[in-house]
Amino acid sequence: MAGHSKWSQIKRTKAVVDAKRGAVFTRLGREISVAARAGADPDGNFQLRTAISKAKAAGVPAANIERAIAKGCGAGGDGSQAFEEIRYEGYGPGGVAVLVEVLSDNRNRTAAELRLAFSKNGGNLGESGCVGFLFHHRSEVTLIASGAGGIDENALLEDLLELEADGYELTAEGALVHGPFTALETLQDGLRSRGWSVQDWGHQWHPLNSIDLQQSDQARQCLQLLEALEALDDVRSVSCNLGEIPELESGGS
Repeated sequence: MAGHSKWSQIKRTKAVVDAKRGAVFTRLGREISVAARAGADPDGNFQLRTAISKAKAAGVPAANIERAIAKGCGAGGDGSQAFEEIRYEGYGPGGVAVLVEVLSDNRNRTAAELRLAFSKNGGNLGESGCVGFLFHHRSEVTLIASGAGGIDENALLEDLLELEADGYELTAEGALVHGPFTALETLQDGLRSRGWSVQDWGHQWHPLNSIDLQQSDQARQCLQLLEALEALDDVRSVSCNLGEIPELESGGS
């Protein structure tokens, strides 16, 4: 869990800054367009409802969201139907396993960009399946505490017994509830209907084990790789099994 928490914490810290970038808006627009293929009504399309929620949280204007939905339904005529979901796998410095999910309309371009990001930051892009077995694809729902007392564990446990949950972990802000891949809609809807403050939800690749990096230069290079991957327009998500890392000097890059 250390690796998952470490990278998740870094991504949360970067979220406010990243949300100001046009590249993030473009990425979220693609997710909405792809989700809208199954229908333009969010009430009947859970994937679309999730994509819209992410976009709103990142500050994407309502007009952008509407255009993305129209494109996904074929009204935009911009080739959004050509986007395909692809998973790439590779290794970072120190043997850290990395999974990258993309939405791409050009496999050759995307693969070249990923290969360059890996090679420039001490990693290498591997074959399909080379690290996938080191992760569990699951549903995750993030809860935030509604009061100063934090999450009521007893109440949460009672509710989770009635839902399709596998477990939970307390966080500084609240709790992270997880369950089977297919249970995402049931899990988040059930928690919300029981009065819990749902902050975020989605499918995540959870590492089954983690790799601790002892050398600060190696750890810094690994973080640079993850950030370089996140910055690519085609990248939808980045997951890794990075564990504990040494304290990095401020200003190091």
